[in-house]
Amino acid sequence: MMPYTHHTPRRRHITRNLLLAASGLFLTAAALAVVQPPAPPPGPLIEARTSLDLAIDDMLVQRHHTPYITSTRIRRGDTVVDVLRRLEIDEDGLLAFLTTDKNARSIYKLYPNRNVRAALDDAGRLVWLRYLHTPGMRTDGGMDAGWLEVRPDGAGGFTAQERTEPALAETRLAEGEINYSLFGAADAANIPDHITLEMVEILGSRIDFLTDLRKGDRFRIVYDAYTHDGAPVGAGRIRALEFINKGKTYSAVWFENSEGQGGYYDFSGASLQGAFLRNAIKFTRISSRFGMRKHPIHKKWIGHKGVDYAAPSGTPIRATADGTVQFIGQQRGYGNVIILKNHGQYSTLYAHQSRFAKGLKKGAKVRQGEVIGYVGATGWATGPHLHYEFRIGDRPVDPLAVDLPVARTLDASEKKAFEATVAEYRPQMQRLAQLQENRLLLAGTEAIEPTEEPSQP
Repeated sequence: MMPYTHHTPRRRHITRNLLLAASGLFLTAAALAVVQPPAPPPGPLIEARTSLDLAIDDMLVQRHHTPYITSTRIRRGDTVVDVLRRLEIDEDGLLAFLTTDKNARSIYKLYPNRNVRAALDDAGRLVWLRYLHTPGMRTDGGMDAGWLEVRPDGAGGFTAQERTEPALAETRLAEGEINYSLFGAADAANIPDHITLEMVEILGSRIDFLTDLRKGDRFRIVYDAYTHDGAPVGAGRIRALEFINKGKTYSAVWFENSEGQGGYYDFSGASLQGAFLRNAIKFTRISSRFGMRKHPIHKKWIGHKGVDYAAPSGTPIRATADGTVQFIGQQRGYGNVIILKNHGQYSTLYAHQSRFAKGLKKGAKVRQGEVIGYVGATGWATGPHLHYEFRIGDRPVDPLAVDLPVARTLDASEKKAFEATVAEYRPQMQRLAQLQENRLLLAGTEAIEPTEEPSQP
């Protein structure tokens, strides 16, 4: 209200002058016009003047108090001095404060591609400095953003405080078609790598993503994403998924029962957490298959009782099913090896490991997907890889060809709630499917070259 009080005498003076000028114009118009128009009432003039002045004052106040926001992305090799220079911050004592104050120490861990923002007033003085060092922290309820915030303390110094805030949850839809690789198609659809890996994990008991993918395979997906200050900070859970592989559609939906226990099921209600995973390593390549081969060390043709997965040394190895550690240690050509006794007549073997998971010992219980060791080249191995065997009644079989046991289906009491969950995502899947069909039709139309008209004689 202070600006309004300050300008009041001036407004009266301007108003008086405006009224005198208006009177002169009115007399001139009366002398020239045949019909004299009625004089405008004074009320609206005062109202218009008052509204205009208040709006101008509000704009001036807002402009005066709105800081200028500047931002920079951290580059590899940056120092704090580099960041402050790009932000055009020249505050006496700020660098020394950031160097010595224990509450500001996180700014000396500058992660490439993270953002630093600053707010400056009209005089170029610092209002606040924010380093978004942890854009996405997973929590039970979603994801939080964490940052360091530095502000002047009003006494010539500064204060530093670590702050967190829940990221904004969003539901995103995406679709893609494989031309060269799954990750290439996912990148083209702006799908985060975390979601792509989860897609492989969810359908791993139905599709072998190392050998089954084909050019033209398509996928449709609904997933959780999180943003903070308008920027993406992470991805959450896949909610629904369809994957068309070699003409067959595989579906998945996340469902939680009344007790809060959740898992992925196909749209018919069958659990996708198969009794066994197809692969013990999340994403790699097959270097040797099951069957006869020439041994790379002994140079003789012998039966290969498992499948070899080439991977960098230290890559985590997962248990393909729940089980009990039957053996852990060294065995001649296997090197460091773990044998798990799974349910019934099934067992699995994991060989050539560089080391075992910490604390794992004979008799320990492991869960499906749990890391039990790390890829190495111990025993008879020419390079780092995992030798994996799948045994039925202690007899090795081809893990890529065998029909793996499946997990249970939903109880009858859970079916109704499950069907309601599926119904929620079916329209979104249909919309994505229509987008894919439209794109294919458009591509087919563009591929047809127009017929040339015959030239006129």
